[in-house]
Amino acid sequence: MTFSARVPDDLGFNRLARAVQRARTAGPLLDLTESNPTRAGFEYPSDLLAPLAHPRGLMYQPSPLGLPEARRAVAADYARRGVAIDQERIVLSASTSDAYSMIFKLLADAGDEVLVPRPSYPLFDHLTRLDGVTAVPYDLEYHDAWTIDTASVEHAVTSRTKALLMVNPNNPTGSFVKPDESRCLQTICAAHDVAMISDEVFIDYELLPGARASAASVITGAPDGPLTISLGGLSKSAGLPQLKLGWMALGGPEALVHSALGRLELVCDTYLSVSTPVQAAAAELIERAAPIREQIQRRTAANHRRLVERVADFPACRVLRAEGGWSGVLQVPSFSSEEDLVVALVERDGVIVHPGYFFDFPRESYLIVSLLPPEAVFADGVDRILRRVLSPSGSHA
Repeated sequence: MTFSARVPDDLGFNRLARAVQRARTAGPLLDLTESNPTRAGFEYPSDLLAPLAHPRGLMYQPSPLGLPEARRAVAADYARRGVAIDQERIVLSASTSDAYSMIFKLLADAGDEVLVPRPSYPLFDHLTRLDGVTAVPYDLEYHDAWTIDTASVEHAVTSRTKALLMVNPNNPTGSFVKPDESRCLQTICAAHDVAMISDEVFIDYELLPGARASAASVITGAPDGPLTISLGGLSKSAGLPQLKLGWMALGGPEALVHSALGRLELVCDTYLSVSTPVQAAAAELIERAAPIREQIQRRTAANHRRLVERVADFPACRVLRAEGGWSGVLQVPSFSSEEDLVVALVERDGVIVHPGYFFDFPRESYLIVSLLPPEAVFADGVDRILRRVLSPSGSHA
């Protein structure tokens, strides 16, 4: 039989994944790609998930946009960050990926286009393809700091463009969207009837003090601007990816938001993907997330400082400026391909890192490291990377 083209025919492991599989049979590896906080050695209260067992979760009362008390808790969490949003403009989802799927169903027909940042997270390729939408890149440029190339945005817009996606701060570049960039993008989007989607799952995590305060908030844009949707969830804000609770906050002209909410209600009512227990527990889980978030914040900031300080001793390498998020970007000499380098790091040095081409970096050689691992593991991994890329032979083969 013939399967849908939305799922690729080649489902095999890539060369790096195969190397990792082989190496793990010989012993443990230092995983500097770890993005799961529940596996990164953070301390979680033993009773943190107790609210999920409350009897209120036994009563199923479907509410397509989410239970009112859960939406109210999410609105309060936005207020914690200084963003005022009415709970009626909050929509719950099972995850950020689930939210993207609902948004694509809301905005796009098969073959329509959404603009996605480059470099950025490769999951966008799968999310768009699975909903029959075409991902069209726009560029981020680096000149001692990352900026959005707004000219590339204007060039990418066509009559089939339905949304512009941005990640704030971007993954893996760690760059926050600035207010002037957001205003420019809103002007472009409003002129072409394009919605703006801001993925803010990493918004709580800054690597440079004060960086978050300089970030734009799309849902506080101009009342005559485009439809804007901010995304968040417990996966990053509470370090609890297993609970599967995400959310959308809608901004923009009142009539446009009202129309979008009505259509989203139909989409959500069709799937009802968010479990009742996690919605009923949302207020307590969000309230108790602060200590976990603080642990992650301290760890990622400390590892980023370690990376910058360690690489400063080696002029042939540099750490690209990052303001927030959970990743660091290391530029290294191009003695061979990125793929050869990351495979050699696994096979010879016992370290897993991602190559830049995974994230559509425009040229080589870049290594992407997660800032989540315990500090001793991270420091050891960075030292092994530097020994490999600066070896006298200059070979990664």
